[in-house]
Amino acid sequence: MAERMRFTGKVALVTGASSGIGRACARALAAEGAAVVLAGRRRERLDEVAAELKGEGARVHVVVGDVRAEATAAAWVKEAVAAFGGLDVLVNAAGVIGNGSVMDTTAESWKHVMSSNVDSILHMTRAAAEPLKERKGAIVNVSSVAGGVRPYPGLASYCVSKAAVDMLTRCSALDFAPFGVRVNAIAPGVVVTELHTVTNAVADYPAFLERGKTTHPIGRVGNAEEVATLILYLASEEAGWVTGANVSIDGGRALASAR
Repeated sequence: MAERMRFTGKVALVTGASSGIGRACARALAAEGAAVVLAGRRRERLDEVAAELKGEGARVHVVVGDVRAEATAAAWVKEAVAAFGGLDVLVNAAGVIGNGSVMDTTAESWKHVMSSNVDSILHMTRAAAEPLKERKGAIVNVSSVAGGVRPYPGLASYCVSKAAVDMLTRCSALDFAPFGVRVNAIAPGVVVTELHTVTNAVADYPAFLERGKTTHPIGRVGNAEEVATLILYLASEEAGWVTGANVSIDGGRALASAR
């Protein structure tokens, strides 16, 4: 079978590209011909990804900053357009997790999670609006099974932030539709990334992943590469009639009983 090159001549900007789902998306987009802008906070990690992709012949540009700041989002999009001449795909993969119930989540923690998971996507979407309209591009937001699909105890700010991402995706889809720009989201279950370990969100991560064999009906947790496959589909012209969708990729987790 011939290798698919759905993104030849396209330009993609991926936030959270230094690790996890963002990094997997950057790799997959580059493999299918896209020029990729790697965006995130950790310069060293981004440079490592960039070196890897450049070694495979990809066109890559690195931008660094805190996407919770509106000025950062504007600067990243401006650099993307300057580096590669336009923008076709925006993948909003940056995000954090925060522990705490409704009763004990601090105001500071709440604001941190909301700004990281919701404000960042709003800033990027607004900043990328004009370039994406020019090319009738696509946006894919990384939400979660813990968003509008189902809540989990002890994850109040995270669940609410991802539910907000789901509604922001739908609102954006309607607002951008007249311009031919599609906006979709994905809702992963547990995926093996640094999300839980960097913030110590899970006390025993190996045990957490082992438990995932029972909490996900398919019998295992996911990996970033298979999530990237879905994101690339939604960003591609193959999904040209799909907008405002929130597509689950969770091994059946949203279907499972809370017991």
